[in-house]
Amino acid sequence: MTLTTDTTAPLVLIVDDEPAQLALLSYNLKAAGFRVATARDGEEALLAVAEQGPDVVLLDWMLPRLSGLEACRQIKASPQGREAAVIMVSARSEESDRIRGLDTGADDYIVKPYSVAELIARVRANLRRLRPVATGQALEIDDIRLDPDTYLVTRAGEALHLGPTEFRLLAAFMERPGKVWTREALLDRVWGREIYIDTRTVDVHVGRLRKILCSTGGTDPIRTVRGAGYAMG
Repeated sequence: MTLTTDTTAPLVLIVDDEPAQLALLSYNLKAAGFRVATARDGEEALLAVAEQGPDVVLLDWMLPRLSGLEACRQIKASPQGREAAVIMVSARSEESDRIRGLDTGADDYIVKPYSVAELIARVRANLRRLRPVATGQALEIDDIRLDPDTYLVTRAGEALHLGPTEFRLLAAFMERPGKVWTREALLDRVWGREIYIDTRTVDVHVGRLRKILCSTGGTDPIRTVRGAGYAMG
C-alpha cells in the first residue's frame, strides 16, 4: 500500500491520547491519500492547529489538559482553525452529547466504536465542502470552469493550458470565492508547508495565471488586495 507524498494533499490532524489509536488512524489516513499530523492532548492540538492549519481535525472528546469540547471551541475561534472541519470523536452516544458537541462548533460527530472506513468517509464528506477539488469536484465561477478529474480549465468554453502550479492556484481561488489569500497562505496551500520558497514566487505565478485567464479576451478575475494578498470573485 502506497502512502501519500503529496505535500499539498489535505491535512488531517488527529487528536487522541491513545498511541495505538493514533498509529491506526495515521496509517489508514495516509494510505487513503491524506497528510497526517498528530496531537495527544488539547493544548498540543491548539498548537498544531496554529502552526499547521489542518483541513480536518479528528478531535477526541476525552483529552488530558484540555477537553475536546474546549479545544473545539478555541479551534473554531482561531484564525487558523475557523475554516477547518472539526469531527468530534466520542464514546458518548446520547443525543444530548451530540448536540453539545455540535453546539460547541464541531462540524460532525462520530461515536465510538466506529469503522475506519466510516471515519474516512466522514473526512471526505467534510472535505467536499471545504476543499471540493481535493475530492474531484468540478468548480465554476462565472465563465471559468475547473475540472480536477480531467485537469481541464475552460473559459467561455475555450480550453486554457495551465501548468501544475497555476492549476493549484486557480483551484485555491475558486474553492474560496471572495476570500483574500495572503501570500503565505497561498504558499502553504499550493506549494505545501514543507517547501521553503520566497513569497515573491507567489506574485510570479499569479501573474502567469492572470495572463492565461485573460488570453481569451476576458477581464482579469483576480483582485490584488493592497497590503493583504489576492482574491477571486
